Amino acid sequence: MALMIVEACTACDACEPVCPNEAISVGDPMYIIDPFKCTECVGADDEPQCMLVCPAECIIPNPDFVESEEELQAKYDAMN
Repeated sequence: MALMIVEACTACDACEPVCPNEAISVGDPMYIIDPFKCTECVGADDEPQCMLVCPAECIIPNPDFVESEEELQAKYDAMN
Protein backbone atom coordinates (compact mmCIF):
# COMPACT_ATOMS: atom_id res chain seq x y z
CA MET A 1 0.00 0.00 0.00
CA ALA A 2 1.09 3.54 -0.52
CA LEU A 3 2.19 5.63 2.42
CA MET A 4 0.80 8.93 3.65
CA ILE A 5 2.01 11.76 5.86
CA VAL A 6 -0.22 12.79 8.77
CA GLU A 7 -0.65 16.09 10.59
CA ALA A 8 2.28 15.48 12.94
CA CYS A 9 4.58 16.42 10.01
CA THR A 10 6.98 19.19 10.95
CA ALA A 11 8.00 19.90 7.33
CA CYS A 12 11.62 19.12 8.23
CA ASP A 13 12.57 18.28 4.61
CA ALA A 14 14.10 14.90 5.51
CA CYS A 15 11.76 12.65 3.52
CA GLU A 16 11.60 14.28 0.09
CA PRO A 17 15.21 13.73 -1.03
CA VAL A 18 15.29 10.05 -0.03
CA CYS A 19 12.23 8.98 -2.04
CA PRO A 20 13.42 6.94 -5.06
CA ASN A 21 10.15 7.55 -6.92
CA GLU A 22 9.89 11.30 -6.32
CA ALA A 23 6.49 10.62 -4.74
CA ILE A 24 6.95 13.16 -1.94
CA SER A 25 6.38 16.86 -2.51
CA VAL A 26 5.92 20.03 -0.52
CA GLY A 27 2.33 20.59 0.50
CA ASP A 28 0.69 23.28 2.54
CA PRO A 29 1.48 23.11 5.42
CA MET A 30 3.08 19.65 5.33
CA TYR A 31 4.61 17.27 2.82
CA ILE A 32 2.38 14.94 0.82
CA ILE A 33 2.93 11.55 -0.80
CA ASP A 34 1.49 10.80 -4.23
CA PRO A 35 -0.09 7.35 -3.79
CA PHE A 36 0.23 6.66 -7.51
CA LYS A 37 4.03 6.99 -7.30
CA CYS A 38 4.64 5.51 -3.83
CA THR A 39 5.79 1.88 -3.81
CA GLU A 40 6.97 1.83 -0.17
CA CYS A 41 10.41 1.61 -1.81
CA VAL A 42 9.65 -1.88 -3.16
CA GLY A 43 12.03 -2.32 -6.08
CA ALA A 44 14.49 0.26 -4.80
CA ASP A 45 15.19 -0.52 -1.13
CA ASP A 46 14.36 -3.06 1.56
CA GLU A 47 12.14 -0.67 3.54
CA PRO A 48 10.52 2.74 3.09
CA GLN A 49 13.32 5.27 3.21
CA CYS A 50 11.05 8.15 4.20
CA MET A 51 9.96 6.30 7.33
CA LEU A 52 13.60 5.70 8.28
CA VAL A 53 14.52 9.39 8.17
CA CYS A 54 11.32 10.92 9.55
CA PRO A 55 12.04 12.38 13.01
CA ALA A 56 8.33 12.95 13.73
CA GLU A 57 7.30 9.38 12.83
CA CYS A 58 4.36 10.80 10.88
CA ILE A 59 4.44 8.50 7.83
CA ILE A 60 1.91 5.69 7.93
CA PRO A 61 0.26 3.25 5.49
CA ASN A 62 -2.50 4.87 3.43
CA PRO A 63 -5.64 2.77 4.00
CA ASP A 64 -7.16 4.03 0.73
CA PHE A 65 -4.38 2.45 -1.37
CA VAL A 66 -3.93 -1.18 -0.33
CA GLU A 67 -1.53 -3.00 -2.67
CA SER A 68 0.38 -6.27 -2.48
CA GLU A 69 4.16 -6.40 -2.75
CA GLU A 70 3.75 -7.74 -6.30
CA GLU A 71 1.54 -4.77 -7.24
CA LEU A 72 4.03 -2.34 -5.71
CA GLN A 73 6.87 -3.99 -7.67
CA ALA A 74 4.86 -3.75 -10.90
CA LYS A 75 4.20 -0.06 -10.21
CA TYR A 76 7.92 0.52 -9.58
CA ASP A 77 8.88 -1.37 -12.76
CA ALA A 78 6.42 0.69 -14.82
CA MET A 79 7.94 3.95 -13.55
CA ASN A 80 11.57 2.94 -14.09
